[in-house]
Amino acid sequence: MAERSRTTETGSAIGSDDIIAGNVSKYIVLPAGYCGQPKKGHLIFDACFESGNLGRVDHVTEFEYDLFIRPDTCNPRFRVWFNFTVENVKESQRVIFNVVNFSKTKSLYRDGMAPMVKSTSRPKWQRIPSKNVYYYRCPDHRKNYVMSFAFCFDREDDTYQFAYCYPYTYTRLQHYLDNLQRRNMDYFCRELLGLSVKRRLDLLTITSPANLLPEAEQKVVFITARVHPGETPSSFVCQGIIDFLVSHHPIAKVLRDHVVFKIAPMLNPDGVYLGNYRCSLMGFDLNRHWANPSPWAHPTLHGVKELIIDMYNNPKINLEFYIDIHAHSTMMNGFMYGNIFEDEERFQRQAIFPKLLCQNAEDFSYSSTSFNRDAVKAGTGRRFLGGLLNDTSSCYTLEVSFYSYILGGTASAVPYTEEAYMKLGRNVARTFLDYYRLNSLVEGPLAPTPKTWKDKVPHYKCPAQRGPGNSHAGGKPDKRSQAHLKEPSLPTR
Repeated sequence: MAERSRTTETGSAIGSDDIIAGNVSKYIVLPAGYCGQPKKGHLIFDACFESGNLGRVDHVTEFEYDLFIRPDTCNPRFRVWFNFTVENVKESQRVIFNVVNFSKTKSLYRDGMAPMVKSTSRPKWQRIPSKNVYYYRCPDHRKNYVMSFAFCFDREDDTYQFAYCYPYTYTRLQHYLDNLQRRNMDYFCRELLGLSVKRRLDLLTITSPANLLPEAEQKVVFITARVHPGETPSSFVCQGIIDFLVSHHPIAKVLRDHVVFKIAPMLNPDGVYLGNYRCSLMGFDLNRHWANPSPWAHPTLHGVKELIIDMYNNPKINLEFYIDIHAHSTMMNGFMYGNIFEDEERFQRQAIFPKLLCQNAEDFSYSSTSFNRDAVKAGTGRRFLGGLLNDTSSCYTLEVSFYSYILGGTASAVPYTEEAYMKLGRNVARTFLDYYRLNSLVEGPLAPTPKTWKDKVPHYKCPAQRGPGNSHAGGKPDKRSQAHLKEPSLPTR
């Protein structure tokens, strides 16, 4: 590999083993030995913007560049998310970009996933054609896995932006919540639950005002997202849930009348802002610290846990659901992780909501849903709260693919869009109507509400969805999760 080019600002050469500590900033890549002013076609790379990530660029040839992801702040283990711009291009300039330092070996790039791209004159994100993307083990980079993609710049005046997946920034969330707040809806409340090192931890409450009166008993659904900052699809799913719950849809009104929804849409705002993949500003994977979060090191987690414990200890509040939304880098579709319990009835009850969701969402796969008690997951929200809360509570991790879903009866992948992620969120919200058997209260024609789970699906018909990448990255699910699931009646509410 050619020696890395110098910048016009410093002229310093950077060796291949140097530590990457920050993002490139208007970095002009010049060929080795070139002197003089940069010309059109000498690419300028930049990642010094919100949620940006690109730590280094090496000039290989006139047409090829090696790109290095900046590791998460204070934690060199995680290198997956990238988000950067390229400018000063020539019309019809063809390049190959090699992303050379992924920290994961398994990837949906093997199954057809491709990076996202947009430009100043075409601001809508789109995927690069998968035929131009290659994922392979490279001998030139210590046999690490490399993702290479070919691209042709077609407009000289455009600035192009490339990203691992659709970005969803902290600022975008703040603008979205500001707009909701300005609507002055009496069933929507936004409050500051706490602060991260530098940013807001927002808590939303969506319910009819009568449910918040001191004498009212509350059924609470608690939803969180973006504890892993690079898992941007979780924010689109979460926004879909919020959009539906605050809408004028008759189902949304019934849900607000009967359920209190508490939503923390961004648990790791600093990590999101910085362009990290998994960690906070201080380098912690927050989803491994639920058991004993520190108010100093894990302030957002500490704030949410304290609130949940307060609700748990309130005799008028029944915390019935906790759902933590994530994105998955090796599997297709949406699916869930649930817990295993010694109490067989409680264990069987865990299967009800995922099965109902599978009936409502074509991209949700019950065959990929699993129930486990893996030791490595002990510090997650789903595992910790599943052990803390009483047997009327259900705790899940909701996962959605970074790439696509497989429709039942087909083998072709349907790439997710921002709208498709939000549609999954809307379907998650709708599913609570079925779970609580509230269909009869909705104005307009709806299917009759069954008395029991057996009445709804005498034989479970949600198709087993197959296709590339539809396997469990963490090993086989526990046999109990697949082999001994009965068809229990819905719980009486």
